[in-house]
Amino acid sequence: MLALAGPVVLAEIGWMVMGFVDTAIVGRLGPEAIGAVGIGTAIFGTLAIFGMGLLLGLDTLVSQAYGARNLGSCHRALIDGLYLSAIVALPLLLVAWAANWSLEYWGLPPAVLPLAGPYFSILTWSLLPLLLYAAFRRYLQAMGLVAAVTFALISANVINACANWVLVFGHFGLPALGTNGSALATLASRIYMALVLLVAILVHNHRGRLGLFAVSWRFAGRGIAPLFRLGLPAAAQVTLEMGVFSAVTALAGRVGEASLAAHQIVLTLAGLTFMVPLGVGSAAAVRVGHAVGRRDDRAARRAGWTALVLGFGFMSCAAAAFLLFPVPLVHLFTASPPVVALGISLLTVAAMFQVFDGVQGVATGVLRGLGDTRTPMVTNLVGHWLLGLPVGYSLCFLAGWGVVGLWVGLSTGLIVIALRLLTVWARRSHRPLTVVPRA
Repeated sequence: MLALAGPVVLAEIGWMVMGFVDTAIVGRLGPEAIGAVGIGTAIFGTLAIFGMGLLLGLDTLVSQAYGARNLGSCHRALIDGLYLSAIVALPLLLVAWAANWSLEYWGLPPAVLPLAGPYFSILTWSLLPLLLYAAFRRYLQAMGLVAAVTFALISANVINACANWVLVFGHFGLPALGTNGSALATLASRIYMALVLLVAILVHNHRGRLGLFAVSWRFAGRGIAPLFRLGLPAAAQVTLEMGVFSAVTALAGRVGEASLAAHQIVLTLAGLTFMVPLGVGSAAAVRVGHAVGRRDDRAARRAGWTALVLGFGFMSCAAAAFLLFPVPLVHLFTASPPVVALGISLLTVAAMFQVFDGVQGVATGVLRGLGDTRTPMVTNLVGHWLLGLPVGYSLCFLAGWGVVGLWVGLSTGLIVIALRLLTVWARRSHRPLTVVPRA
């Protein structure tokens, strides 16, 4: 599990680092540049997360086919994923262009609007390469080939940082493009990531004589249908989860500047620790899928519980770090006394839900290995939107707890989600496990 999860965790952290680098570099241009990049990234991220979520079904289909030693089905699932990427790219692009057109009605600050529109326009062109990268990545991960994924993201981070420095500030005789240069750097790095994984797939296929081009490459709706059925709930789940944190961020902004700053700091720290159980969950989806594919129920149970124990163990350490070192952690971002004080309070609350956040992240991957993406979606909807957010709003604005109340609400939702998904896995793991049909 560690051999598979380690590179995936590094890839997830690399994904976050890329965004940090963009913000840090354009930050030297002024607050309006940070605002423009933040707005463009947030809108694009919502669309990209949904599109990439639709491809999460590849974890199930490819891993189960690989476990059954059916390489033809692995290849066919990849082909269906590429067709699905192309199909969903067009409507997502239309939504992106409509969102860009409507930016002038969003009430953005006058200094931010002229920068946000062009930045977002350039970023939009990275959508299809990003979806292709996601399809390639899921295919490789599900077959246990994770080194290429890690290499792609680490090297893409280097390319992105260097391209940002050159294009934003205008080095080597090139014009200084500002925020547009940062968008071009991101576009180039995403095209690069897709190409690296494509080359990795072609090289692996050639060396192993795996017959990637021996299967039919014709469009087949019957093949895309099961992928879409698995992917749509997964896409809805990740979008719902991202949406609730965005909603809490908006509500924190209504409390005050210090509250918003403290919220963003602790959210960044919690997001960083979550990358580990997220990677472990992806590895668990693969290992459980392999076991289900070869009809080894005992191995599937062992893989699932191993992943959950790993996620629990790491997030217990993260919770201890939040409780033991809150001041140094917050001081990594700011020395403002009111922000530090609020940040310490929020870290205490975040420490309370770290274990549950880890369990729900890993359990989502474990269930995806079984082919169950609907349960995490419904559970997230209920836990976050029907329970956590209303509780947080009530504690914040009605009970007067401020931003701490919002985080108590988030914790409540995460605890319920974790316990529900853990219960479902415990029940499902003691039943005979079945392979998801391809059509």
